[in-house]
Amino acid sequence: MQDLLHFLTAGSVDDGKSTFIGRLLHDSGMIYEDHLKALKKDSKQKSSVKADIDLSFVVDGLKEERLQGITIDVAYRYFTTKKRKFIIADTPGHEQYTRNMVTGASRASLVVLLIDAQKGVTIQTKRHAFIASLLGIDHAAVVINKMDLVDHSEKVFNKIVSDYKDFSSRLITRDVHFFPVSALHGDNVVKKSENTPWYKGEAFLPFLENIYIASDKNHIDLRFPVQNIIRANGGFRGYAGTLASGVLRKGEAVTILPSKRTSKIKSIITYDGELEKAGPDEAICVTLEDDIDVGRGDMIVSSRNQPTVLNELGAMLVWMDAEISLSKGYQFLLKQTTRTVQGTLKEIQYRTDVHTLRRTKADSLNMNDIGRVKIELHQSVFADTFDRNHSTGSFILIDKITNRTVAAGMVLARDAAPEKQTAKKKNDHISSHKSLVPKKLRQELLSQKGAVVWLTGLPCSGKTT
Repeated sequence: MQDLLHFLTAGSVDDGKSTFIGRLLHDSGMIYEDHLKALKKDSKQKSSVKADIDLSFVVDGLKEERLQGITIDVAYRYFTTKKRKFIIADTPGHEQYTRNMVTGASRASLVVLLIDAQKGVTIQTKRHAFIASLLGIDHAAVVINKMDLVDHSEKVFNKIVSDYKDFSSRLITRDVHFFPVSALHGDNVVKKSENTPWYKGEAFLPFLENIYIASDKNHIDLRFPVQNIIRANGGFRGYAGTLASGVLRKGEAVTILPSKRTSKIKSIITYDGELEKAGPDEAICVTLEDDIDVGRGDMIVSSRNQPTVLNELGAMLVWMDAEISLSKGYQFLLKQTTRTVQGTLKEIQYRTDVHTLRRTKADSLNMNDIGRVKIELHQSVFADTFDRNHSTGSFILIDKITNRTVAAGMVLARDAAPEKQTAKKKNDHISSHKSLVPKKLRQELLSQKGAVVWLTGLPCSGKTT
């Protein structure tokens, strides 16, 4: 079975990202004849490129993208070679669309950074390299494009490599590879080019086919966020979702969060039938040996290896909204795996200058800003730090009024505060909410006292009815 590699392209405007992907697909024979005919027709009508086909149109599908000659939205393309399956996310180069890169990078194992050989390393190159590092992408391919415009100069290539290494030495992405390329003419894209005899490395496509990514996934920490409850005739009750990390085995002892009830895995069911075990990113439905109340947003974990239960966390945030700024006291919905809770921004500790990587004090974050923050949650989440587990260590913030996704965040180790425990055992199904009106004043205003009525009974005994 072929493995799957997600990768994204990023870089400054006009570095040739879309043309590069178009060349990759065209020269590897991954564009169908009818698509080629349509591309040739569009190229004659709308393209400024003096060629039979404008390869950038392969991924720039929106009408406005073709008219302006830029990429606006994230474009996804799928292709397969004899060795591997691929999903490409082509992300915009304009600074105003940097937030779209965060979207495209969410599942990527490799970032392909394109650099115009005439311009060298730019501010946007640094921005994209920093975001890729921040998002925990372990592998980077730096494609120095338009080498034909600098006479395939080894000196120019080496200068750009040196400049990039000087900047990236402060980033966590360590596995970096460099390629001298001309996307327009196909040099070193699918096959080695005779125009760069000084380049001793391989072409880009063979590199893609052979790069090792199997160790990137977390096979240790069992984390299964419950997405849906499956009910069927005969009393069947299963819990469906995507296994975030770890390996789940039939008969394994598990704990359900937040209830902390324990059970064992009775069965692991997929579309193709039952499994003895499942691995990361597999969509499965599991059943338990015991009748336990499990709902969407709960998490099934190993009884021997559990995430931290947090109601306050420290995180790095990429702010993505153009209309709203983030400041202290801002209230939002935080979505982490399948769990959504309310939260409040407690503090902005600093903002990072992506050009210099220096930290500066900040009272607010605006669009495309990256900063370290402290967040207070009204209910607990079950998280690992992002460097250990990308799935349970990442989250998004949603504005409560507009329902827009306004930020993407990564949980940091030092500021993760475990859930506070009181001397008296806390019931996981009951949580208190602070009110601006004191209890005594409310009683006086309404001339009444509060009470709790508990209606209980066995499952299917008709409580709701």
